[in-house]
Amino acid sequence: MSDASENNVSPELAAMPADELRVLAESLGLEPARFGAPLRLVLAVQERQAAIAGMDREAMLDVIRWGRRPVSQTADNPTIAREIVCIKSMRFEGLSPRGLAVLAVLRGVEAAPDATPDQLIRKLKKQEGLFAKLARKKRRWLGSIVSNMLGGGESGEEEYKFVPPADGTGEPAPPGTMDVSRTGTLKDEIEEAGLLGGLAGRIKRTADSYLKEKLDEIERRIDKKLDDIDGRLAEWRDKEVANRLRIIKITLWASLIVAGISLIYSFVKVYIMPLFVH
Repeated sequence: MSDASENNVSPELAAMPADELRVLAESLGLEPARFGAPLRLVLAVQERQAAIAGMDREAMLDVIRWGRRPVSQTADNPTIAREIVCIKSMRFEGLSPRGLAVLAVLRGVEAAPDATPDQLIRKLKKQEGLFAKLARKKRRWLGSIVSNMLGGGESGEEEYKFVPPADGTGEPAPPGTMDVSRTGTLKDEIEEAGLLGGLAGRIKRTADSYLKEKLDEIERRIDKKLDDIDGRLAEWRDKEVANRLRIIKITLWASLIVAGISLIYSFVKVYIMPLFVH
């Protein structure tokens, strides 16, 4: 390691506790065990952060759409990169060439800048390793059996939608706001996440969908009740206004009648009564 590299180390990363540094490295797609010395890991994290900051944001969003990760369209590059690192799929159909290049970088694949998509895919599959590939094949075989047993055949995949930002920020909305998780077959989910992970993910999405449907139904009922209450309050308000206007009219007529009687009485007292007295 050169002195120039040591002088370029970020003080914040260098002062970070070892556990936090490893967690940060893993969230950026790095394997801490490969770097050994803490300073080498710090430099690797720093280089990966710089690479992420300079990535084409639209290309990163291509990977998000392909992997169907819950991300706001206004999220920054580091947030998008952390979601891309969570994608473990080795099926690259539907991923754009620029998105494939971003995925290769975040998975630590060394390739020339002008590498073709086929070359990148071969490197990505080669990087997976024999045992990891056998484990994935095993999970796919197990997923095929479970899918046939549970009837989880092919399912249509809905158009991907970004998570709406919360409070106008780039942070994702609260869980349950929108379902953007992978909607592929149960077989594919078990292949990517394992038997328990695939089943748990499918059950969670089903429960979330059922809960969202019920919450929407409750919200519709509440809105209907509120509309009924507003209608009744408006009706009662109109009746109250009509009754008060009626009372005002009666009071006004009564005042006019009393004033008329008083006027007649005064006229009789002043002009008529003296005639009888004389």
